[in-house]
Amino acid sequence: MTHAQNPDRTAPELTPRDRGILFTLLIATFVVILNETIMNVALPRLMAELRVSAATVQWLATAFMLTMAVVIPTTGFVLQRFSTRQVFLGAMGLFCLGTLLAGLAPGFELLLAGRVVQASGTAVMLPLLITTVLALVPAERRGAVMGSISVVISVAPAVGPTLSGLILEALPWRFLFLLVLPVALLTLAYGAWRLVNVGEPRPGTLDLPSVLLSAAGFGGVVYGFSSAGEGPDGWGNPRVALALGVGGLSLLLFTLRQLALGRRGTPLLDLRAFGYPMFSLSLVVIMIAMMALFGGAILLPIYLQGLRGLGSLETGLLLLPGGLLMGLAAPTVGRLFDRHGPVVLSVPGAALLTLTLWGFSTVTATTPAGLLLALHLALSLGLALLFTPVMTTGLNPLPGHLYSHGSAIMSTLQMVAGAVGTALLVTVMTSRAASLAASPQAAQTAGLHAAFALSAGIAALALLLTFFLRRSLPSPEAEPAHLEAQPAFAAD
Repeated sequence: MTHAQNPDRTAPELTPRDRGILFTLLIATFVVILNETIMNVALPRLMAELRVSAATVQWLATAFMLTMAVVIPTTGFVLQRFSTRQVFLGAMGLFCLGTLLAGLAPGFELLLAGRVVQASGTAVMLPLLITTVLALVPAERRGAVMGSISVVISVAPAVGPTLSGLILEALPWRFLFLLVLPVALLTLAYGAWRLVNVGEPRPGTLDLPSVLLSAAGFGGVVYGFSSAGEGPDGWGNPRVALALGVGGLSLLLFTLRQLALGRRGTPLLDLRAFGYPMFSLSLVVIMIAMMALFGGAILLPIYLQGLRGLGSLETGLLLLPGGLLMGLAAPTVGRLFDRHGPVVLSVPGAALLTLTLWGFSTVTATTPAGLLLALHLALSLGLALLFTPVMTTGLNPLPGHLYSHGSAIMSTLQMVAGAVGTALLVTVMTSRAASLAASPQAAQTAGLHAAFALSAGIAALALLLTFFLRRSLPSPEAEPAHLEAQPAFAAD
């Protein structure tokens, strides 16, 4: 058997220093990702207290997503140009500053500015964490560590709405930020004390045209699809067509420029990562799964609050066990991946995802709460079985010089896929409901059924592709040796 099929099980254990680096970055990433969803249930209260419309307050979410879409593509360059400590301190410093601004904001404008600053720091943390894992952890042991990343990615968004619901029950909305700030500052201080550098920064110049094209491209696409999924106008809104047109053209020009710069070795986002088949296939699977997941994340609260009449706190509590299950299952899934490869885990995971989304397409206003909880737990288990194996399979074959670019590409396209999935499924739901001459409840139920059924169909496509996943490890000459990947360290 080849090395890729029968990996060496004698890879060295992580040193205490390396574990400390990963622990610091995991905690920081959990804090910033928790912040992404903590605002969702507070929007109605902000509308009342700040005297702004629903369309205006929605910018707190839209601007956050747009900032992420603009900043993440630059992280491939940033992570190579600057040291680990510099990137961490800059990202967490921005996040803390944005949190402080938002918590003390006297009005909507400064609150929005605080969210943009928060997002600028948040966008860097997950690519930094993934890139550091690829540099520190031998490929044969990455599944278990990627499982820990999946804990962060799954539990933090699940805890966010529940935590914010509890806070808003007793405290003003400002405490959504003021309670997070001390934790973020402690994380920043701990990282400044203990974090050391991983690898050597490489000199390079930032290509300004690439940055502008990336911002217009990814920002335009995310904004266009996000706008299509909001408000009564939907796809008929002229700004949707304008944003998607500008975004699509900018992405085409961005791609051509990166290919040209890649021949000189100085692209903003190195697209040579797509030359590795397992990276490309895994990326497609993740994007399809994210379309289904993000759409479901929007549809479930609509169902629970619109048809079942649950409050925001009750909705958060019902969805919380699924997020916790994902977190509990992810480390075990990662260890199983290291032993058995991706197919035995990702195929059942995608199958569970497909079946449970189909199950949600049959729910009604009288579906028992126990059945809803069981469906969501099965959905969460499917995601846990799917994401860690697919993400690790995609990143494993990349050589060291593509680590930061591969993680940036994956993070960026996950966000784009989420925006596309949300817009697509919301459009299907609203158009189906509008086409029926029935009671509002019956029309909304039919719309949700159609959207969940489409979501199940999207997940079925991911299921077909998971059969083609294969364990793929970098060859010794393509990947830097484990010790050579980290030649320089800052002093404690």
